Amino acid sequence: MEYDFLQKIEAAESPVFSYSICTLTTRIEEYREMVDSFIRAGFGREDCEFLYIDNSAQNHSDAYTGINRFLARAKGEYIIVCHQDILIDKDTRNDLENKLSELQQLDQRWAICGNAGAAGPNHIVYHISYPDNVFKDKGKFPLKVTALDENFLVIKKSAMLATSADLSGFHLYATDLCLHAEIRGFSSWVIAFNLTHKSYGNADHTFEQSRRQLIKKYNHAFRNRWIQTPSAVFLLSGAKLRWFYANPLALFAVRMWNGIKKRL
Repeated sequence: MEYDFLQKIEAAESPVFSYSICTLTTRIEEYREMVDSFIRAGFGREDCEFLYIDNSAQNHSDAYTGINRFLARAKGEYIIVCHQDILIDKDTRNDLENKLSELQQLDQRWAICGNAGAAGPNHIVYHISYPDNVFKDKGKFPLKVTALDENFLVIKKSAMLATSADLSGFHLYATDLCLHAEIRGFSSWVIAFNLTHKSYGNADHTFEQSRRQLIKKYNHAFRNRWIQTPSAVFLLSGAKLRWFYANPLALFAVRMWNGIKKRL
């Protein structure tokens, strides 16, 4: 048999572009204004691709589905997911690359970063401008965080992140990506990259729905549980008392209960 149909994958394939700049759009003119600002800041068409999903006439994709489409399609070393209402009019591409180089030296396992986020309860940080020359800066950067704001995200293509298939809407997808990054062994950061965001965000009535969905999903995902494999059984738990739940007597009780359930 001839085996010329087999395709060998190299250990590390070079990206086609330096950056993939991805945006869900509802106002095409504003999106084009954003693209122009990227190009003026040094993100040239020769090594950057601009991908968008057009939701201007009707909603073709929510953020979770759309970002997964971007992440699968993008061919850049870095994938920028951003709002259409930002302008790269403060810092430039050179500034961003200096910040990414600094971050890479600090933590080679970073997967996603942005210009605003939170490192814990009441520890919100940001480095961002708004119209009328309003500049807001709080935090010591770069700073490892647990959640990011969605206005501007930089994602390593090699981290192979994705949003949850069982979440939907247009809020908290950056938090979802940060949680996925941590599960996969990566980290999330806020860097001091300044741009203009033309709005202060929109926590509309759908935000609370997205919040409830995300909490429900991860409460279930991070629950205490026994794992039975073909060759081993063990407890997964973040609780400090997991030594109690993982002792042989507790395992015996769980096995007995599972046996009873099968006979019910």
